[in-house]
Parts: sequence; C-alpha cells; structure tokens
Amino acid sequence: MDADRVQRRADCSQAQENTDLDRLEKQIDFIRYIDKEKAIKRHTFKTDMERENDAEHAWHMSIMTMLLAEYANEKIDKLRTIEMLLIHDLVEIGAGDTYAYDESAKKTQRERELASADELFEKLPKDQAKFMRELWDEFEAGQTAEARFARTMDNFQPVLLNDATGALAWRENAVKISQILKRNENTAKGSRELWDYEYEKFIKANLKKGNIVNDLGIE
Repeated sequence: MDADRVQRRADCSQAQENTDLDRLEKQIDFIRYIDKEKAIKRHTFKTDMERENDAEHAWHMSIMTMLLAEYANEKIDKLRTIEMLLIHDLVEIGAGDTYAYDESAKKTQRERELASADELFEKLPKDQAKFMRELWDEFEAGQTAEARFARTMDNFQPVLLNDATGALAWRENAVKISQILKRNENTAKGSRELWDYEYEKFIKANLKKGNIVNDLGIE
C-alpha cells in the first residue's frame, strides 16, 4: 500500500508539472504572438514625424494615465485602467488598424475586432483569457470609471500628437472639425478638465491655423 501511495503521489506530481508546463507554454506563445502589435502602423505621427505603431500608442497612454489620473472625473483604479490600455488594441493584430476618420472602414470595424478578440484571447490559459477578454469588453462598453478614463486617454493622445506634429495627419487627410468633435464626443465623460484643455490648446488652436477643415464655421 505504501508503494502504491508513493506511486500515486508521483503520478499526481508529474501531471501537475505537465499542466504547469502547458500553461507556461501557452503564455509564452501568446507573448511571442503579440509582438506583432509593434508592426501595426497607425495614422498618427510621432514627434519624430514617423508613423506611430500600436505598441507605442499603448505605452504612451499608460504613462499618461500614471501622470494624468488626477484629472479623472471619478476616482479610478490606475492599474486596471493601464491594463485596459495595454491590451485594447491587441485585437488589431487580426483586425488591422481602423483610422478614426475612415468612415468606410469604420462600418466593419466592430465585426472585425470582435472576431479577432474571439481568436486572440483564447490563446491564453482559460483564467487569463477570461480576465483579458473582460477587460477588453469593459473598455469597449465604456461604462465604468476606468473605461471612461481609458477612452479619454485613447482620444487625448492622438490629438496631442497631431498638435505636436503640426497637424500632419489631419492635414494629409483633410480632417473636418465635425469629425474631430464626433470622435471626441465622449472624451469629457472621463475628464472634463482634459477635454477643455484638449479643445482649447490642441483642436481650436489648429482650427485657427487652418490645419483642420472648418465645416462648422466655428470662430
């Protein structure tokens, strides 16, 4: 009996080791896979006048959240907000980047990103797949304080970079003020103070310079 007990314990230990190894291999495979995010080019230009990629965008917003969380309309969990920002564009590995002012591409954006999310997060162990998918869904829904502020960061960051680069992307694409206001209609839900700053310092200033098409006749 003692020998049988020892063997059962050995078998259980080996099974646990195999399970742990499978988990680690899934995690490493996922980490290797998401390196592809660095190749997803956005339409926003960085201050070096090169186009930004998705990973750079996520990093920039994460740092911004560390610095600007004090301006959130509501108290937020900074770590959860940063987690959302770090993963919310991973789906673009499968779906591709959709330019905020490409009305045609936006028609299929939700469908493409949902399909990509279904495939992407299932690459992880079940508990982490559930955690990341729930984070992504929370960001998309925009109904929590963290999601509202994360979406504010997602709007604020490209506007900041457009201002820093002489509105290069806006000018290249003949972006209209009506499009920018529509894109930013929920920015104030996360931070009224940052929206007011963004509008006056970045948007209105570039509108006055002629860098934005003034289709609304704003003075």
